[in-house]
Amino acid sequence: MLKANIDRKVVRGFGDEWERFDQTDLSQSEHLELFNRYFTIFPWHLISQNSIGFDMGCGSGRWAKLVAPKVKLLHCVDPSSALLVAKRNLSDLTNCIFHSTSVDEFSIDPNSMDFGYSLGVLHHIPNTAAALKDCVDKLKPGAPFLLYLYYAFDNKPIWFKFFFSISNVIRIIVSRLPHFLRYFVTQIIAAVIYFPLARLSMLMEKMGLNIAKMPLSAYRKSSFYTMRTDALDRFGTQLEQRFTRIEIEEMMLAAGLKEIKFSNSIPYWCAVGIKNQN
Repeated sequence: MLKANIDRKVVRGFGDEWERFDQTDLSQSEHLELFNRYFTIFPWHLISQNSIGFDMGCGSGRWAKLVAPKVKLLHCVDPSSALLVAKRNLSDLTNCIFHSTSVDEFSIDPNSMDFGYSLGVLHHIPNTAAALKDCVDKLKPGAPFLLYLYYAFDNKPIWFKFFFSISNVIRIIVSRLPHFLRYFVTQIIAAVIYFPLARLSMLMEKMGLNIAKMPLSAYRKSSFYTMRTDALDRFGTQLEQRFTRIEIEEMMLAAGLKEIKFSNSIPYWCAVGIKNQN
């Protein structure tokens, strides 16, 4: 029997995260701004009110909440207790179906979906390439798939990578703490690192300075709630893989996607591809 492509400790950690941060305190404007960061390259012209697709690793359902109204049916997939949060957050939508399962056990028929997306999920799975292929296999030929994987800072200077290596050591330690202690430490990180650096970037931007290489500059306009959420996400997860743009493109091609397009703005790397015709 093949070993499931899932890390149970990571799954429990994400369940804890989305139960603590169910996104109900996220403002509508910030929610939409975050959504557009990821979906700006998505080919909406290929999607209609008759489309059926899936959200792989739906978490709290924050992306599904904005996608579901645009389509006929959305399959929300997540193996963690976050699925209960998603059900609650999406209770006013009648076209969402929930699946408590992992990517490799998602039972929808191959070649049946009009679209799919997986944002910030597959890099937390032991075999990311296999998980990506499992997702693409569900798509109809010609269907789009939107993907976001943590990047390996291949567009950043050496000093930036050095500071990341330090933060990664901290992640390895913090992510192995009990859930309540993990939460406590990551909230301190959000307060003493995320918030000051983010607001410093905002100030520098107002002064006309280049902030492209500033750590955490992506959070300069974000709420403290988002910083707290992402600090727990970043430092509270034991399994984290990072990929260069070239590696992501190679995995997408190997999975059966073509016409791959990357976003040239934060977040890196967000990409979309079209499933090959059979």
